[in-house]
Amino acid sequence: MSHDTSSCLFCKIAAGDIPSTKVYEDDEFVAFRDIRPAAETHVLVIPRKHIDTLSNCTEDDSALLGRMLVLVARLADKLGVAYTGGETGFRTVINTGPGGGQEVYHLHAHILAGPRPWQRMG
Repeated sequence: MSHDTSSCLFCKIAAGDIPSTKVYEDDEFVAFRDIRPAAETHVLVIPRKHIDTLSNCTEDDSALLGRMLVLVARLADKLGVAYTGGETGFRTVINTGPGGGQEVYHLHAHILAGPRPWQRMG
């Protein structure tokens, strides 16, 4: 399924057309605070390149995905939620499609940390 990129909320945020509370941006990625946080720390990391879902990624996107996950770890450190031993750490989530809870069809990773509002996953 392909969505109209001209109306993509996250493309508009990346372009600066819609305001957001950005915590990071470079030529390839933008990270900003979720407007409906599910945790004390809830940041979204998006590539500027529009990709609808993780399922739409190809081998050509492998390097981008790797850089995105490295950025997630760097941002977790910058946000003060990186794993440093003991009970510290954060959760990274990529929702994919309606069955996976995806609401905005632009690939994005969630960084979640703080008191855990989510149920334990097995």
